[in-house]
Amino acid sequence: MAPLLAFSRFVDWINQNIGKICDWLVLLAVLVSSVNAMMRYGFDMSSNAWLEAQWYMYAAIVMLGASYTLKRNEHVRVDILYMMLSRRGQILLDIAGIIVFMLPACILLGWLSLPFAMQSFHMNEWSSNAGGLLRWPVKFLIPIGFSLLTLQGISELIKRVAALNGHDIPDLEAHYERPLQ
Repeated sequence: MAPLLAFSRFVDWINQNIGKICDWLVLLAVLVSSVNAMMRYGFDMSSNAWLEAQWYMYAAIVMLGASYTLKRNEHVRVDILYMMLSRRGQILLDIAGIIVFMLPACILLGWLSLPFAMQSFHMNEWSSNAGGLLRWPVKFLIPIGFSLLTLQGISELIKRVAALNGHDIPDLEAHYERPLQ
């Protein structure tokens, strides 16, 4: 189990650092969005490149931040049953959800999105907007994001199986707090 837990810690470390980058991207995207709006409405100047850069940053935040969100156990779930289960029951339900739903969906979506990104790369696809940006880099965020999410799902699976087998997993984020809204 030790090699699997070491792999899990490595995946967690990668996604933790990507999550930090996404945190800064949120701030950068807000700044770009604000400056872009000021320039457009205040000075009647606009740039499609800056607008698309803002969209690309949002795409990176979503696609790359999903694995960090999973690591922190902050994905939205249907918690009607989950909150009534014991900790062991919650871990078993997490394991079943990861194996039955999450991993197959992430692997399939990552696999199916790769030709989409590769085609864009081979065509050297650009935005059709005047002054727009290259499109293929943002399209590669899809398979990269699903690959990272798959790896984090495997990491979470390893940690939960280890916890069921009595290992003390200090970085297991298994506590789930119901949204207040």
